[in-house]
Amino acid sequence: MKAVVYKSTGSWYTVKDITGKFHNARIKGVFKIDGITSTNPLAVGDWVNIEQEESGEATAIITEIFPRNNYINRQSPRMKHQQHIIAANLDQSVLIATLKEPRTSQGFIDRFLVVCEMYHVPAVVLFNKTDIYREKEWHRFEALSAMYTSLGYGIYAVSVEKTQGVEALRELLQNKTTLISGHSGVGKSSLINALLPDEAIKTQDVSGWSGKGMHTTTFATMYDLPGSGRIIDTPGIRELAITNLDKEELSHYFPEMRARLEHCRYNNCTHINEPDCAIKAAVANGEIYEERYISYLNIFESIGNKNY
Repeated sequence: MKAVVYKSTGSWYTVKDITGKFHNARIKGVFKIDGITSTNPLAVGDWVNIEQEESGEATAIITEIFPRNNYINRQSPRMKHQQHIIAANLDQSVLIATLKEPRTSQGFIDRFLVVCEMYHVPAVVLFNKTDIYREKEWHRFEALSAMYTSLGYGIYAVSVEKTQGVEALRELLQNKTTLISGHSGVGKSSLINALLPDEAIKTQDVSGWSGKGMHTTTFATMYDLPGSGRIIDTPGIRELAITNLDKEELSHYFPEMRARLEHCRYNNCTHINEPDCAIKAAVANGEIYEERYISYLNIFESIGNKNY
């Protein structure tokens, strides 16, 4: 019977079959070595085939993994040379960012957008905690909103505390499977509680001594939205090291660069030191935001860096 993975704890999975029934399931051992290079053979959002198990602790055995439409991954935090698949079969991703308590850096936002571009997952950036923004944060939000909107990304401003912008987000999520991600402490769990009050997901305040959020989600988990649609809550990401990407390919995942690559003198231009570079020229004349070019340089430098 066909089913979709709602939660993965590494060796056990919660799956929901096509009749709407949930099962605890385990995977056949062969899948762990059957040409899968990630640290997790199955991810939330994967479609699988299950068979009922008569005895033992599991209620079902996963016998087949169906091909993925797409997925989003990251470098495994424990095994630096392997990837960890965050979620699969996504219609879109929502990155929750904050400009205060804690502050999400533009570099982190750009890294996330690069990963979404790599795997063809439409991305939206949602700025949360707007109720604590002062004039400085609003100016920053307006600048970031103008920049990312010009690049084709959706931008939302939300205050879960004041329930502002939540309905617009609810509409965005309808009829879609959406990955919800972001740093710890940006309000993911509070936002999901606003969307799904019956779930009562644990929340935790930002750590006072570090200014960083504390992890409240241990494993990626998918939830059904009222009406239609699904959201996938993920553990807070402190860093996002990109895997499966060569330095020379990076510019293809910046939309504003991708459109200009053919105008560089050299086909293998890295857009750093080469003459007659269309990207550097576009930065110089203001057609490409300098902040985005700085993000490009930082990501370029980090690719392949084993210490990152």
